[in-house]
Amino acid sequence: MSINTIKTKQTIINEINEHIKKSLPYSSWYIGIAKDARDRLFNDHNVSQTNAYWIYRECESDTVSRDIEQYFLKLGCKGGDGGGDYRSKYVYAYKITDTTVE
Repeated sequence: MSINTIKTKQTIINEINEHIKKSLPYSSWYIGIAKDARDRLFNDHNVSQTNAYWIYRECESDTVSRDIEQYFLKLGCKGGDGGGDYRSKYVYAYKITDTTVE
């Protein structure tokens, strides 16, 4: 697979689900979308790059990232919908801790 190949919506859902299942429940996770997932995770949300559970994936469009966000919000993840803009093609999730900022 090429490094520039973007995965399907279902593949991204499966990968995020597998990651979250390492440390359930869903309610202890935050899901969001962004144009720059690393900046959102490590700067805005204060997620540790080396000592935390986190994941992000690039989607083919902001519509797909929003669909995935909605899927995980319905499963109980924290977060909100309606954020971002047409450039928000990344979906991200992280385990909420005492040091993260939701």
